[in-house]
Amino acid sequence: MHAKQFVFNLRDYEVKDILGEGAYGVVALGVHRRSGTTVAVKKIEPFERELFCLRTLREIKLLKHFKHNNIISILDIQKPRDFESFREVYIVQEYMETDLHHVIRSQTLSDDHVQYLMYQALKGVKCLHSCGVIHRDLKPANLLVNSNCDLKICDFGLARVGRDSSSSVSESKDSFLTEYVATRWYRAPEIMLTSSQYSKAIDIWSLACILAEMLLREPFLPGKDYRHQLLLIFEILGTPTGADFQSIKSKRAREYIRSQRFFKKIPLRKIFPHANPSAVDLMDRMLKFDPTQRLTVEEALEHPYFSAYRVIQEETTAVPIPKDFFFFDDCKEQLEMIDLKRMLYAEILAT
Repeated sequence: MHAKQFVFNLRDYEVKDILGEGAYGVVALGVHRRSGTTVAVKKIEPFERELFCLRTLREIKLLKHFKHNNIISILDIQKPRDFESFREVYIVQEYMETDLHHVIRSQTLSDDHVQYLMYQALKGVKCLHSCGVIHRDLKPANLLVNSNCDLKICDFGLARVGRDSSSSVSESKDSFLTEYVATRWYRAPEIMLTSSQYSKAIDIWSLACILAEMLLREPFLPGKDYRHQLLLIFEILGTPTGADFQSIKSKRAREYIRSQRFFKKIPLRKIFPHANPSAVDLMDRMLKFDPTQRLTVEEALEHPYFSAYRVIQEETTAVPIPKDFFFFDDCKEQLEMIDLKRMLYAEILAT
C-alpha cells in the first residue's frame, strides 16, 4: 500500500508511509516538519455515519484524559480551519513499530516476554478501570508494541464509562447472541448471553484470551459465529452449572444452554502442557464463566507470575471521570450529524 493512494491535508506533518487502514480511517507514518519527530497520524473521516462520529468523540475524550505509560497518548490534533470545511480528523500519536498481533505471528515469545507484555497490559487496564472505563475491545491488534517491548493500549472507540462503583454498563436492548461488543474471539460469554449488563470483567476475559494466544501463537477461541464462540467456551470451561448457571440472568440464554450438549471442563494445563504453570494458573483465574468470580485487574497484578517485573509504583490510577463525560451517549438517538459535528469540532478546538 502506498501513501499516494490517500490524501492527507496536514500542515505540520509529512506523511511517509501507510501503516494500516480501518473502517472509517487510515493510519500513516509521519514526521513532524520542524522537529523531525516520527509519529503515527490517524486520519478519520467520521461524517459518513453517526456511529463513526460517536467513536471518534469517545476516543479523543478518553485519550486526552489518560496519561499513562501503557496507554497510547495524543501528541496533537490538527485544528480545523473553520466549521464549514471540517471534513476529516487528524489525530497525531506516538509511533509504535508494531502490535501484538504481528509480534505473535512473527516469533515465539519467551516466558519472560509474555510476563512483561502481559504485566504492561494489566497496568494499562488498571488505569482504565480505576476511573470506571471499560475498553470493550481488547485484542492483540489493539496492543501496540515497540522494539523495546513497551506496550500501549489503543483504539478506544468502543469504550464506555460505568455508572456505579462496580462499573457495570447497561444496554437498553436484549443482547442475547449479539455481535455487538468486541472482536468475537476475545469476547466474554456474558456479552453474548446476558440481556443487558456487563462489567469491567469483560476486559479481564479478553486479556486471558490474549495471554493464551501468546502461549499458543494462534487464537485461543476462534469462533466462526456467536454460537460457535459459545461452543468453544463450553468445550474448555465446561457447560455452566450451579452458581455459574445461576449467574446468567437472561431466561432465553439459560434455555439456550439447556438445549446444548453437555461438556466437562478441560484442565488448562492439558491445553498448555509446556507453559509456565504460573501463567496457566493466572489464566484459569481470569477465565471464569461467572464474571464476578474472575480476578479483578488489581488481583491479577498481584499474581506471582509477575513477581520478576512488578513495580508497584508504576501501577498508577487515573483521575476520576466526570459523570457527564460521555453525555452524548445518553441522548445519541436524538442527535443528528450536525450536532455530533459541532461536538467534535468543539472537542478538537479545546485540545
